[in-house]
Amino acid sequence: MRMEPALHCVAALHSPSTGIIDSHALMLAYLGDAESAGAMLALKSPLEKALISEHGIELQIEKTRIRAKTLVNSAGLRAPSIARLIGGFPADRVPRELYAKGNYYSLAGRPPFSRLIYPVPDAGGLGVHVTLDLAGQARFGPDVEWVERISYEVDPRRAERFYAAIRRYWPGLPDGALAPGYAGIRPKISGPQEPAADFVIQGPAEHGVPGLINLFGIESPGLTASLALAEQVLAILEAA
Repeated sequence: MRMEPALHCVAALHSPSTGIIDSHALMLAYLGDAESAGAMLALKSPLEKALISEHGIELQIEKTRIRAKTLVNSAGLRAPSIARLIGGFPADRVPRELYAKGNYYSLAGRPPFSRLIYPVPDAGGLGVHVTLDLAGQARFGPDVEWVERISYEVDPRRAERFYAAIRRYWPGLPDGALAPGYAGIRPKISGPQEPAADFVIQGPAEHGVPGLINLFGIESPGLTASLALAEQVLAILEAA
């Protein structure tokens, strides 16, 4: 509390190496490396179906058919749906596709903290914590809102819960200081009141299909772990 005078707590862990990054710039850097190695990014190209054959996996993308020896299904929220489009893939190896929405609220005015502040995690998430962006603005979130469909609208009525959660560690939060910010959705494969599932990296050893790797339930910290995930995927492919 000497480091963060506005913070109220009985104990804390200090992580001096924790930081923030520009996630969009990181993805652009990944894309640049991939294109330099000969890859191509094709947007707005929905997969209609796929079929496992003796020659690999045949993908039907609108009027285009692609035959792939290697397919990495890293479709995030829709990864289970993509797996179900693959004809011949064992259905019992596809987990449920569940959505846990995380809403964020922005703080009006100067933030009281100079570091990221994480409370004790909640069921299904890390709790309503303080996030600082690269411009120094503060946002609070995410909460956990189980939803049936993908929607990124933030309900202003959820603000009351945010005030209560934030004031547990920042009692000085003024009334009227929060405004709806943005939302994200966690690609869950375990539901409410269930133990949190770990990342699932499913290769031929698990499902029996050569050249296919499924990444299920890659929620936060999936971006932080993206390079490590890529190394694991590559190791599985090289060992096949």
